[in-house]
Amino acid sequence: MDYFREKVVIVTGGASGLGRELSKLLGIGGAVVTVADINLRGARQTAAEIKARGGRAVAVQLDVTKIGDFKKLIQRIAGEYKRLDIIFNNAGILVVGDMRDVTTRHFRRIVEVNLWGAINGTTTAYALMVKQGFGHIVNTASVAGLVPYPTATPYSTTKHAIVGLSSSLRAEARELGVKITVACPGNIQSNIFKEGIVLNVGWEKARDMLPVMMIEPEKAARKILAGVRRNKGIITFPLDASLLWILYRIWPGLLNPVMAKIIGTFRSLRGEQG
Repeated sequence: MDYFREKVVIVTGGASGLGRELSKLLGIGGAVVTVADINLRGARQTAAEIKARGGRAVAVQLDVTKIGDFKKLIQRIAGEYKRLDIIFNNAGILVVGDMRDVTTRHFRRIVEVNLWGAINGTTTAYALMVKQGFGHIVNTASVAGLVPYPTATPYSTTKHAIVGLSSSLRAEARELGVKITVACPGNIQSNIFKEGIVLNVGWEKARDMLPVMMIEPEKAARKILAGVRRNKGIITFPLDASLLWILYRIWPGLLNPVMAKIIGTFRSLRGEQG
């Protein structure tokens, strides 16, 4: 973790799950971490754990859907530390359901949090990093941003957009000294599943039909930090998620049976709800 020592870092969604583990590993590893989350109590708990283990961290309340909140945070960081080395745009929510049950309200909310949250964090941090001539922006997407993810169409829509945002900006930012990475993990054991919206199917049943294995948040955080250290453009794991992406690039039709099984199983569960 020496690479991150003394780095000034922001982690959004730092109150729980992947964001919490990223914050802890960074803080304990010597980074100066701002744990940002709309859940201030949770962010404070994360920061307290870091400080209890000798790290440096501060908790702030941040609504990623509000560009003004991001601007204030970036200004504070720039004023206090004179730089921002890395931002992890990690906050996100989940909507799962047959598209017949999804409304524009569901789409609007997930786009506001997942996509606009990433856009707000990226644009505000990018402006500072270009000015200072260095920095690294890390956006959390998902394997659902690399391959189709039926029954999670709103979620997959936002994650595909984040991959496009990150990959395009990476090429543009390179000559300006700014690095861009997008993390595309498989399913992580976090509150995004517990607190997500699952339409007309019980969550426990929906979880059992996920096409890739669940990953422990700490393990996922370590994988992402290793990829950031190597300045990888796209970080994807575990092996089954990586294989899905490879197969989809080689021959998209190969995944049709997998997609059909997901849809069929979900629809049978939806039917059980009456």
